[in-house]
Amino acid sequence: MRPARFTLRARVTVAAGLAISAAIIGGLLLMYTLQMNSIRSMIDGRLRSYAGHISELRQQNGDWPDPLPSSSFDSNAQAQVLAADGTVLAATRSLSGMPALYVPPAGSDTPVRQPAADGLIPDDVRVVAVRTVVDGRQVIIVTGTASGLLAEVDADFTHRLLIGVPIILGLAVGTVWLIVGRALRRVEQIRQAVTDITSADLTQRVPEPESRDEIGKLARTMNDMLGRLDEAARKQRRFVADASHELRSPLAAIRTTLEVGLAYQERARWPEIAEQATEQAQRLEVLIQQLLVLARADDGRLALCRRPVDLTGLLDEIRATTAAGSVRIDLRADPDLVVVGDAGHLGRMLRNLVDNAVRYARDTVTVTAAANSGMVRVDVDDDGPGIPAADRERVFGRFVRLDESRERGTGNAGLGLAIAREIVDTHHGCIGITDSLAGGARVTVVLPRAAGAEQTVPGEPVRV
Repeated sequence: MRPARFTLRARVTVAAGLAISAAIIGGLLLMYTLQMNSIRSMIDGRLRSYAGHISELRQQNGDWPDPLPSSSFDSNAQAQVLAADGTVLAATRSLSGMPALYVPPAGSDTPVRQPAADGLIPDDVRVVAVRTVVDGRQVIIVTGTASGLLAEVDADFTHRLLIGVPIILGLAVGTVWLIVGRALRRVEQIRQAVTDITSADLTQRVPEPESRDEIGKLARTMNDMLGRLDEAARKQRRFVADASHELRSPLAAIRTTLEVGLAYQERARWPEIAEQATEQAQRLEVLIQQLLVLARADDGRLALCRRPVDLTGLLDEIRATTAAGSVRIDLRADPDLVVVGDAGHLGRMLRNLVDNAVRYARDTVTVTAAANSGMVRVDVDDDGPGIPAADRERVFGRFVRLDESRERGTGNAGLGLAIAREIVDTHHGCIGITDSLAGGARVTVVLPRAAGAEQTVPGEPVRV
């Protein structure tokens, strides 16, 4: 795309100037046309009145006056009275002895100039023909006058057009230039402010005018955008810092274990060292996988494969493969609970919820799944200490752990619930935390049921 050769201010001014010129010229032409039509109508009306006066004189005197009298409306008006065959019956003094100069064709009242008028009558005349019946025979009274008034109006209009339009155009262009410059001055201030804002400091804001016009809306919109970018940048920096801290812990443990073994090679218990290093490597691998899931969620690429998923079978598999230790996992799931989504991500989400419940439960974790009103609801209850109401939204944040020890020894990085929310949101569901009947916390997930799946449990709509 070629760069613009003129500034926005210049382009707007030129466009406005052209539009104003067109409007002014159009308005003047309209006024000119109306005025000329009005003058023509006035002249034609006076000529018809003159013809009517001549007709009345014949009827009063019984004969045509010789010469015909002048018009009381226009001293320059001339007239001829013609018989039906075009013979001149009477005329004004200046036309005495002249043949018919204008004759209307049969069936028309528009007079046609005759060759006899050439050289005697100027071209710029208004002529009117009036047919009437006098003494039982039809006559034609032709009246005409020089249209000097039309020429004067025409010349006056041209004079005003040549002088007035450039002046008005100059004033209009100057006014538009000043108005556009004043409006764009605030845009330039916003542009300069945005130029000074860098990714290292997104706390600055553009100046907001007090007006409620489009410029004010633009400034407020840009400040809202800068606020969102600032918040996103802070979250990203916090995420990178927390991720680096979490990754450093297992790496430091592996390095320390190996360095101790190397320092005391003869006395080191290498099987135990290898077991500890493997445990930390597994923790590191889980953490990296969790970070990759969150990165895909941020890019909008979390759910790429959407197929019918048997949620009942998925929950049964999770119960059978979860290392719960002394905690018992009870599963109460209706059959044929089918949702549409990514089986791998849905399994990760449910496993995170079950693992989180097992981590804090004293004796029992209860998983309940049922269908209701086109939705599938999964409740994961534990009998642990529960989650305070003030923290139930915060725990879905990344690297958030409510326990002060942060439980790094258990491998809990505080990403399980954050990943669960991202997966649920991607599958157009909702997730929330309430109190469990067992005394601990209840995490509830609601997902849309697959179309055509059988409704097994009727009742009220599902709510979190």
